[in-house]
Amino acid sequence: MTKIKIKPLTIEQLTISIDRLTRFKNTEVKYLRVFKDLILSNLIIPKFKKQELDELDYTELKNYAEKIINTSLEAFGATNSNDFELNQKLYSYENNTFSLTPDCKKLLDNQINYQGFVNLLGETETKNLQWLKELAATKDILTAREEKSLHFPIEKIVICEGITEETLLPKFAKLLNIDFDKKGIHIISAGGKNQVVKTYYQLVENLKLPIFVLLDKDAEENLQAVQTKLRPIDTCYILNSGEFEDLLPISLIKRSIEYAFQNIALLNSELLNNDLPMVKQLEEIFRTRGMHEFKKAEFAHFVCDNIKNETDLSEEIIKIINIITKNKKELT
Repeated sequence: MTKIKIKPLTIEQLTISIDRLTRFKNTEVKYLRVFKDLILSNLIIPKFKKQELDELDYTELKNYAEKIINTSLEAFGATNSNDFELNQKLYSYENNTFSLTPDCKKLLDNQINYQGFVNLLGETETKNLQWLKELAATKDILTAREEKSLHFPIEKIVICEGITEETLLPKFAKLLNIDFDKKGIHIISAGGKNQVVKTYYQLVENLKLPIFVLLDKDAEENLQAVQTKLRPIDTCYILNSGEFEDLLPISLIKRSIEYAFQNIALLNSELLNNDLPMVKQLEEIFRTRGMHEFKKAEFAHFVCDNIKNETDLSEEIIKIINIITKNKKELT
């Protein structure tokens, strides 16, 4: 490598960079983004333009980014012991999770001082940074994940249409003594049925993990689109009726509405007793009670705060959770 001059990263910038490298995301995409951002922002000499970085060999990109990170860590007293066992663990995890190209493996084959970095971490970090810290300290990461609800290593992906499922499925699962964080189950809220298909298509290209796809009842065409690429390890489930809100027991819905209104306007017991989709009923209730517009994300949190026991589980929710939690890929 030619002579270089670096503007050291702050501890916050270091944490953001390592956090991005260890999230669940396509390996090549996240490494290229982080490494290029570091080079553009913190490499003074030599100076590269964005288009020039696109032409650099992956090994060169890796070398520059590695130097920036390690030099920055040295400024905070993080010595480099030349122990790269943690780097190898990260390499193995990414390789177990995604099908990696030879170029992508060049990015992972680095000597970033991860061990020095984790020594600087506090106790209140993101799930992936907590996992990185445990990964450096233990040889049995699956036991550590179970004991500390680390979420990582991820073993199964759930793709759903919206925030309601993302918010409530883990909460409902805990009523069945199933902790998604302990089991390495990662939920992606795609933002609509068409985006579910797009997300599945993107992941299935190189993801080695099982995927569970959850669709609303009206997504028959999307179900067919997913099934054209469905692998033996994947499952696509379409609701028996309506949307996820339609699976919630009426008693839980009423309790959540009362909670949302804070007793300003008590709920008429005859409401919610019709055949309209639940979301349509909720929109009408919020409108007539003089509240603000009904928002799925907000109401999902109201429901989450009012879940009490197994009576708040419908049969179909139990069925969905049972399907999700079986046939996970066991990582080594």
